[in-house]
Amino acid sequence: MKKKNEVNDILEEYDFSSGIRGKYAKRYKEGANIVLIEPDIAQYFPDQESVNEALRSLIKIIERRNKILR
Repeated sequence: MKKKNEVNDILEEYDFSSGIRGKYAKRYKEGANIVLIEPDIAQYFPDQESVNEALRSLIKIIERRNKILR
């Protein structure tokens, strides 16, 4: 069994000495669209698919409403 570093549980054979901190941070920030949902709302949406489905339904309602108001 491989020995782990007791301080941070990283295996000793991992070598991050030549790593670059934040190398992908900018790209992640540009491509990530994370939204925090309040707990009382989140109880109705167990996963991202259910959130997306609800938002798509809302978009359809908004689009219909806008067509009527024009």
